[in-house]
Amino acid sequence: MSSSSAEPAAEQHHRHAGGNSGPVPLAALIKEEARTERRAGAASSISGQEDGGVGGGVGEAPTRRPLLRYGCAAQSKKGEDFFLLRTDCARPSTSYSSPTSSHHPTFAVFAVLDGHNGNAAAIYTRDNLLNHVLSAMPRGLSRNEWLHALPRALVSGFVKTDKEFQTKGQTSGTTATFVIIDGWTITVASVGDSRCILDAQGGSVSLLTVDHRLEENVEERERVTASGGEVGRLSVVGGAEIGPLRCWPGGLCLSRSIGDIDVGEFIVPVPYVKQVKLSNAGGRLIIASDGIWDSLSSEVAAKCCRGLPAELAAKQIVKEALRTRGLKDDTTCVVVDIIPPDQTMRLPSPPKKMNKIKSLIFRKKGKVMSNKLTKQLSSVGMVEEIFEEGSAMLSERLGNHSSGRRTSSLFTCAICQVDLDPSEGISVHAGSKFSSSSKPWQSPFLCSDCRDKKDAMEGKRPSGVKVL
Repeated sequence: MSSSSAEPAAEQHHRHAGGNSGPVPLAALIKEEARTERRAGAASSISGQEDGGVGGGVGEAPTRRPLLRYGCAAQSKKGEDFFLLRTDCARPSTSYSSPTSSHHPTFAVFAVLDGHNGNAAAIYTRDNLLNHVLSAMPRGLSRNEWLHALPRALVSGFVKTDKEFQTKGQTSGTTATFVIIDGWTITVASVGDSRCILDAQGGSVSLLTVDHRLEENVEERERVTASGGEVGRLSVVGGAEIGPLRCWPGGLCLSRSIGDIDVGEFIVPVPYVKQVKLSNAGGRLIIASDGIWDSLSSEVAAKCCRGLPAELAAKQIVKEALRTRGLKDDTTCVVVDIIPPDQTMRLPSPPKKMNKIKSLIFRKKGKVMSNKLTKQLSSVGMVEEIFEEGSAMLSERLGNHSSGRRTSSLFTCAICQVDLDPSEGISVHAGSKFSSSSKPWQSPFLCSDCRDKKDAMEGKRPSGVKVL
């Protein structure tokens, strides 16, 4: 036991024994310290438990929350990349919390924001997106209900952030890859071409985002043209076309972003959302801007930093990207290790020196063993997919209120969260030409401003925002 924990226990026992009445027997001090250790151990056990867990039923033992270790590295060329790192976000509205409870469930947020045409949109998104997501969450939810409601709240939060930033009249835009880690459950929402990958234990790499580049996404090209935009390459003198596919007006290479008021609202802020649950073996997340992914594949990025702690891993990925392509763009990387609570990261020891023949034999055996291990771990199922949705249509993404909780008002705008009179609310399903079943009486409801934005995004009317 450390001196810092032994001293308070000795003082406490001394007070109980009568202050300065005399020396305290060593046996009594040891007994008191043992009781203190047991109490501290019990408190630590409670704070390290999952509060319910995904799929946890009545009578099931709660699972321990993982440890998070993270690092970030960046090289700037334009000064338009930003990131967010928070591990202490509180979930105060869960139904089991009480004012007298000292246990406040928390979750972590990690985000990478890659701005363009200036940094204003990236800064605004970094400072406001989390609050907008949380404001869209119903109150009084259990943890399972909280996780179930997250995808919809993320859609509302992204659209509200875009709507509010556009009122400022600034022409910049930003990609956003926004990751929420709650216990073993990872929820990722993204617009643009920043990317998040998961390197699960065992070496299987999976993509948790979708790139919204017009050049590579046929569905997004069709959606943009159906909503009133034009897609084509940059024309130069003589009629030649160069560069990647862009959306006109504006010339943006992306089909989804936050901001970009001068491009048109068919460039939407509705995110692709994916939610997965890790096994208790853990894994590593790599979240990075396109300065990384234009240089490295997902597999190369994961492989080049295996065995390194998170902080060094982020630096290694940036170093490898710069070595491959040079500093062509802002380059930002966040690495998050999700570690079993009773385990520390074990880094591989440096290889011993050996002659060339022995080295070749060892390398061949190691490769065979690694392939066998990867197959065994993938067959067990290291990752469970819970939710995935990428539609750009709000009528499909916001869903119904039946699974959520009402707020103080009968009607609330599903995006900006303002209370509505019954005569003001307009159903998100009303008159949607993209919705398979139009139900104008069914919640969720939108205020008139958010309804106008929805119509503009779906090509029902031109964007009402003009930039001089």
